[in-house]
Amino acid sequence: MRIGEIAALVGVTPRAVRHYHQSGLLPEPPRRANGYREYGVRDAVLLARVRRLTELGLGLDEVRGVLADDEGRGLAEVLEELDADLARQEAEIRGRRARLSGLLAEARAGRLPADGPLSPELSALLAGLGELPESPMAAKDRQILALMDVVVPEEERARLMGLMAGAAERAHEVYPLLDALSGAEADDPRVAAAARVLADCLPDELGASLPPDAADGPGSFDGSLADALFADLAPAQSAAVRLAIRLVGERREENR
Repeated sequence: MRIGEIAALVGVTPRAVRHYHQSGLLPEPPRRANGYREYGVRDAVLLARVRRLTELGLGLDEVRGVLADDEGRGLAEVLEELDADLARQEAEIRGRRARLSGLLAEARAGRLPADGPLSPELSALLAGLGELPESPMAAKDRQILALMDVVVPEEERARLMGLMAGAAERAHEVYPLLDALSGAEADDPRVAAAARVLADCLPDELGASLPPDAADGPGSFDGSLADALFADLAPAQSAAVRLAIRLVGERREENR
């Protein structure tokens, strides 16, 4: 048989046959005088086995390991690993579909926010904020929360959102104070007052979740959500937030 014939017989493409040769899965058969490969039944049986294994989802390295084990022990082990991996994928897909179902219900009811989809934790947090007046600081805060919703691991995200839910109750007090600092310098006398109100809103546990250098100054917390927040704040706003973090840390130490 020529390469096109064995490929058609087994149900693969000639390109796949050549790839299996290059990968070392299928030995090169002898060639005729004209240079064409001459395939036999043994080659077809081996090629069919490679096809069956790859259709099960095995990678080429795994197929190579199975073919190298004459007693078949490697196949059983690889199939068990594949079965476990597929089970994990099934569980993940079920979870994603459940989440999608909830989002579809929200969308059909007209309750899906324009910047969605959001996690259930962030949706609950934003619902707790209620209707806020026009506030540039509130808009920045929402952007940071949306970023956190994506980049923070699920378990940590749920914990942090839960901690911030308490702070959301007093957001109406904090945002106007921070908005008023938008054009001010870090030494503005209003910084301390805004920081005290913000610190009163933040639970001790949330302060403990922030890295110890988050209040130190620009660049001390590179590559983090804190950098993303501070980079978008005016000097006085940044100073107020950093002072609030420091005050929460001090309060937590006093309450120990």
